Amino acid sequence: MLRLLSLLQTHRYWPGTELADRLEVSPRTLRRDVDRLRELGYPVDAARGVAGGYQLQAGAAMPPLLLDDEEAVAIAVGLRTAAVVGYEETSIRALAKVIQLLPPRLRKRIDALRVATAPGAQGPGPTLDATTLTTLALACRAEERLRFTYTPAIAPPTDRHAEPHRLVSLGRRWYLVAWDLDRGDWRSFRVDRLTAPVPTGARFRPREIPGGDPAAWLQDRLSGVSNRYDVSVLVQTDAETVRRSFGQWARAEETGPGSCRLLMTVDDLRWPLMILGSLGAGFVIESPPELHDHARRAGETLLRSAGASTA
Repeated sequence: MLRLLSLLQTHRYWPGTELADRLEVSPRTLRRDVDRLRELGYPVDAARGVAGGYQLQAGAAMPPLLLDDEEAVAIAVGLRTAAVVGYEETSIRALAKVIQLLPPRLRKRIDALRVATAPGAQGPGPTLDATTLTTLALACRAEERLRFTYTPAIAPPTDRHAEPHRLVSLGRRWYLVAWDLDRGDWRSFRVDRLTAPVPTGARFRPREIPGGDPAAWLQDRLSGVSNRYDVSVLVQTDAETVRRSFGQWARAEETGPGSCRLLMTVDDLRWPLMILGSLGAGFVIESPPELHDHARRAGETLLRSAGASTA
């Protein structure tokens, strides 16, 4: 019964024959165990017929979640990581609740992982809304259509209607890979540019994404997008410092003792300018000319603000 409950909690819907095969029991034994779970308060729905199966209901009255040791450790470690990439307050509250329920032997494992590992530089990743990310994940799992507002980099916001397929983490960004119902094609949406996702209640039969791998499809799609600006900046600090700040999104070539050339391709000049400002080192912009304009406007704004605060 515990194994049955664990399987029901990891899958939105289980066909009866598949579930019985996984448990290595007869359909009759499976029905008896489902009835016992219901008696214990677990709301399990059943669909009869050839394509019949079982599904665990969601809701506020859900009994406690069942986790094995590896899952509990993974959740705790994941919450620790999330606490440094944009979910600080929410992650810490959730982590406190999880740690409180863990037995001492699992707490020791988590503490050992914390002591033996060191987080790398996170860099300038966008801050995500935890509620948005959770809503998207649940819609992917439930195979439920979504409506949301999307704001591209250089276009006004638009309302979208899509069938969510997978959430993909690539670099420092999260993307929703989905079938766009209005455009009749696969699309990717940056989660930090997506707002107000609302499940419609309409279920769908998942389509097969080209190639079968959403992460590979997304990488191919992004590699084919021509970005707008090739950035080249001489920075008065060592290349390793620049690499730690920009990560995989840029190259840093040594040009002499304590200096290097930053090279990258972007579609938004605000990002490299923000990180250059945080380095605390002098720099000379080589290209593009638009970056000169951005830097000048930003500097003038900062000077005005500094003057106003001391007046």
